Amino acid sequence: MRRRRGSPVLVSGGSVSSPRAAARKKPRKRELRAEFSAALKEPLTREKVAASWARREGLQHEAIVLDPVPFCHCVIPNFIQNESFLEGLQKELLSLDFHEKCNDLYKFKQSDDLQKREEPHVAALRKVLFDEFRVWLSDVAQVKLEPTIDLSCAKYEYTDVLLCHDDELEGRRIAFILYLVPPWDRSDGGTLDLFSTDDHFQPQQIIKSLVPSWNSLVFFEVSPVSFHQVAEVLSKDKCRLSVSGWFHGPSIARPPCYIESPLPRTSHIPFDHEILYRWINPTYLEIDSQSRIQEEFEDRSEILLKDFLKADKFQLVCEALKKGGPKWNSRGPPNKRFYEQAEEESLPAILKDCMELFRSEAFFLLLSNFTGLKLHFLAPEEEEEEEEEMAAGGDPSSCTEGESSREESNGHNSAGELKGNSENDGCKSGSRIPQCAGELRHWTKGCYTLVHDAQTTEFALDLLLFCGCESWNVDWGGFTSYIAKDEDEELLTVNPEDNCLALVYRDRDTLKFVKYINHPSLKRTAAQAETTGFWDFCFVYYE
Repeated sequence: MRRRRGSPVLVSGGSVSSPRAAARKKPRKRELRAEFSAALKEPLTREKVAASWARREGLQHEAIVLDPVPFCHCVIPNFIQNESFLEGLQKELLSLDFHEKCNDLYKFKQSDDLQKREEPHVAALRKVLFDEFRVWLSDVAQVKLEPTIDLSCAKYEYTDVLLCHDDELEGRRIAFILYLVPPWDRSDGGTLDLFSTDDHFQPQQIIKSLVPSWNSLVFFEVSPVSFHQVAEVLSKDKCRLSVSGWFHGPSIARPPCYIESPLPRTSHIPFDHEILYRWINPTYLEIDSQSRIQEEFEDRSEILLKDFLKADKFQLVCEALKKGGPKWNSRGPPNKRFYEQAEEESLPAILKDCMELFRSEAFFLLLSNFTGLKLHFLAPEEEEEEEEEMAAGGDPSSCTEGESSREESNGHNSAGELKGNSENDGCKSGSRIPQCAGELRHWTKGCYTLVHDAQTTEFALDLLLFCGCESWNVDWGGFTSYIAKDEDEELLTVNPEDNCLALVYRDRDTLKFVKYINHPSLKRTAAQAETTGFWDFCFVYYE
């Protein structure tokens, strides 16, 4: 039996030390210890797990379950032996200060690093993980794991989520999560979802979901295919509390970064200004209006134009979308984006016409007048603008009313129509041809886009036109956020608003994402039935 230091002890000859001497020694508080599953420590069990891990074969054991699909991972159902220890640990963790973590990838609350926390239960857990369990894990995985401490606590509550990622970072070798949750069902959300991957090591779809349970520990190898996520928590009453971190060791070799095909870019299509009169609110075709818009845009690099389309046209567009006419395809991969993209060949006539509007030559020129960007050969260069303003004191010309005065010199015929394609007519030799890339997108619960390493960073003009988002609540997500590269600083947020055209000019140091759309978006008000989300026409223009 262990005796506490300072208590009476036997000495040679069987005599007892002096009570007075013992009294002078202050009793030292007994160190709290945590013990992980005794069954795992048995040599035969450890050998079975190691053999299955090495061969990437499944193993079903009362102390551990190993599954190599979609990547090698293990679940230990009763990790810590002492129940009272777990209750004390849970109490200490809940008393910590938690910080709100929110960006394109996640939303949850996280504690500070637990590396130097002195709470007895936290310290004991840290010791058992990074001493005894680390040695056991090194034997099983046959890899030397460093005694590096990388540990924190996370709280996921209603609508919290962590989207698809692979955990890869220099030195991380094995990830682990210990759950301290109340009785938990799949309907509560918060599952650990595991993704399959394609031949390019890109995630495809969820093929396994692990439901959190009290005192279960999950660990898996960090690799180019270890894509996983924490599904959105759907319970309003339960807290998904966990302790997680990484064991460090030599990294697994990564394959070359896969470069996906971008959306195709095209130059404008030859539609004259009549298409603008058919579609666009006449206010935005006035010279003075365009001049004011350009002045504001050049000052702020962004502008919102409300009621942009004519009311009757916008109504027809919304009706076509809500009738479900287009065929939709999921656009991924989920570590970069997840939303529905319309097949243009399947679009009803009104939607095809709307797409043509944004690709038309007249619209390119209108955007030039809105922004001052060189998106058409008729748009003046900056030096030309300054000279014209000094000579005439006038504002930038409208692409409609101002065209007639320049018909002869700029390739217009007597009917005011643009002649031919500006790729060949009117372009200066060697000049870059303005182009655009566009798509029609459908946003529903679970949709998002993420900032990622392969994201294009170049000067561009973004256009968004929203449909079907009446009474949309920004707490549901779905807004477009612009951030500074390599920083979390938010520069601008564009919220969905019916028939609102958003124009945003971004440079090489600006990235964007669409925030994950959460579960509450399924019902907008108590009186409304389930919604179908919203749609947007998304185009990017390049000078």
